[in-house]
Parts: sequence; C-alpha cells; structure tokens
Amino acid sequence: MNASTKRLTLTLLWCAFFVAYLDRTNISVAGPAMSRALGLTPQTFGYVLAAFTAGYALTQIPGGLLADRFGAKRMLLAALLVWSVFTGLTGLATSIVALIVIRVLFGVGEGLESGAHFKALGDTFPSSERSSASGIFHSSLALGPAVVAPVAALTIAAYGWQTLFLLFTIPGLIMAALVWRYFPAVTANAETATAEHGSIGDVLARPLAWLPFVAYLLFNVAFWGLLNWLPSYLSAERHIDLKTLGFLASVPYLCGFVGLLALGFLGRDLLRHYRPLLLGASYLLAGAGLFWAFTADSIAGCIAGLSFGAFFLFGNFGPFWAVSLDLIPAEVRGTFSTFVNFGGQIGGFFSPIVVGAIVGRSKSYAGGFELMIAALILAAVTMVAIQQGQQLPEAAPAPT
Repeated sequence: MNASTKRLTLTLLWCAFFVAYLDRTNISVAGPAMSRALGLTPQTFGYVLAAFTAGYALTQIPGGLLADRFGAKRMLLAALLVWSVFTGLTGLATSIVALIVIRVLFGVGEGLESGAHFKALGDTFPSSERSSASGIFHSSLALGPAVVAPVAALTIAAYGWQTLFLLFTIPGLIMAALVWRYFPAVTANAETATAEHGSIGDVLARPLAWLPFVAYLLFNVAFWGLLNWLPSYLSAERHIDLKTLGFLASVPYLCGFVGLLALGFLGRDLLRHYRPLLLGASYLLAGAGLFWAFTADSIAGCIAGLSFGAFFLFGNFGPFWAVSLDLIPAEVRGTFSTFVNFGGQIGGFFSPIVVGAIVGRSKSYAGGFELMIAALILAAVTMVAIQQGQQLPEAAPAPT
C-alpha cells in the first residue's frame, strides 16, 4: 500500500469519525435544554442516551460481517447517510417515545460505520503502524466533542436545541459525498496473504480473544459515563452557565486529543511489545484523574482533574485497537473488531442508565464517579491478563 493511499484513507476515515462524534455527543450539551422542554428526569434522559447505544450495539457484528463482505467504502457511505438523517430527526422529536426510537435508529446508522473503519485501518496499515494510525484516527473522537461543546452551546442559546440537530445533518451529508467520490477501494495489505485462515467461531473459541471484549466493556462504562454526563455535572454540581460550559467542557477533550497522539506513538515504537501494560497504566491514571476532578474544591481544580483523566482515557484508543487487530486473522478483521466493539457498547448502554439512576436517587454524582473509577481499575487488570496471555502458545502471533 503506497503512502498516498494510506494518507487519503486515514484522512477520510478521520473526517467521517469526526462528524460521527459531532453528531453523537451534541445531545449531551443539549441535555439540560431538552430535559426542560420535554420534561425529562435525569433517569429518563439516561434512557435517551442509552437508546443510541442500543442501536449502535445491535449493528456492531452485522456491520462487521457486511464490511468483510461488501468492503469498507460501501458500508461507510451507507452509515453516513443513515445517521445524518436521524441526527436531523432528533430535533423534530416532540415526545420521549419518538426521541428514543429516533436515537435507536441513529445508533444503527453509526453502528454500521464501525466495521468499515476497523477493516480499512487493518487492511491499510501493517501491525507496526497500527498504533499510531489508530491514535491519529481516533483523535477525531476527542476533537469532535471539543468542537461540539462551544458550537452547540452557542447554537442552543441563540436558536434552540431543535435547530442544533437540524444543522448538524449537513456535515454528514457533505462527508458522504466525499467518501463516494474519493475513498480508495482498499484491499488487505500483504499480511492477509500469510494470515491464518479460520472462521469467527474458531477465533472466539480462544479465551484470549474474549479479553479485549471484557476490557472494552469496562472501559466504556467510564468513557460513556463521562462523555454523556460531563456537561450536566458541570452545570448541576459546579454551577457553570451554558455559554461558559461550552468552552470549559472543551478543555478535557483537547487534552484527550493530545493523549491520543502521544500514547498512539508510544505504542508504535518504544512500547510496541508492551501495549497492554501501557493500556493498563493509562486506565489507572484516567481513574486517578476522575477522582481528582470530583474531589477538587474549585472549578479550576475540577477541570484540571478532568483534563488529566481525559488525556489517558482518550489516549488508550490507539494502542487498544492495535492490540485487538494483532490478535486476529486478517480475513475476519471487520467481524472480530465489531465483536470487541459490541462489548464496549454493552458498557456504554448501561453506564448512562446507571449513572442517571444514581444521580436521580442520591441527588449527587459521587456514585457515578465511583462506578467509572471501579470499571477502569478492572479494565487495567484485564490488560495485564492480555499481556501475560500474549506470551502463551495459544495466543495468535502478531503480524510483523
């Protein structure tokens, strides 16, 4: 695969994922206004947040199978069109039932994208380049929320929350046109020719294959708990007004962007053979950052703690997907990656519901932070098990 094709593929994947995170996180900023308009309690809003994850999770493995069957380009194009339509329809919802149905279908659209981008990354980049390439690619998920926070806050203040969702339909449609016109017809790199063959059932029969599934489930309890509830927490507990909230809520995501690049490149060269331990350390440090944020006496201390936590919380994505892609045969790359991502969505589905229930009953975010920190500690333990398992004969050899 030549360098220009790699750059073009990574650029278009980055832009598509950036738009995806604009569209999936704008609802967290709109949450307080939506809740007032539709009469949503914290627990009910948790169900709304979980509705996206339900649709997203249900299409993970089917989306991976379709990506392996029809290719990354077709599935990415279909995903962009579907999720853009339901982004706009979110702004037209007038009841809790309609809102939940729309968010489930929005999640279906974004779920179709996962297998496409994992397959394209694995087929385009060899093992030695996957950590840095994945880190660059996933940097869009930090910049997306960083951009959406101030833009969404200002849009809601000026035009209302409904207009926010209608306007955010446009970037996805533009991106669909760019993918249709310029996305390369990616084929697997040279690893595929020598990769072992076998069905997804053969792969899942290995205990080591389930560890990334468990780790990503636990990680997403913290990741989506923070991503969905951060604006509400800063507003309710730290008493930050809407306009200020937009800019302050961006700071942790910008630190997360730096973390994605830094840990992605650490996992490429210096710590390539110790990626699981790098991930375990990043989970523990992310948990420490969340503890710092919640116990801080000042707003500045809270933002500092959130920023420290976000550096490591976001920074793990590059090394994590490098580890996962190295554990599997190339011909089931899309399917297995979405199986792992499905585990993450189980955590992402229950996290906002549980945090919402805790906040609703206790009138405090303390229990929510404790849940997220505990999940990160268990995820770190799982990463240690993966590091040890890679040394066993059962482990799939990492491509070189």
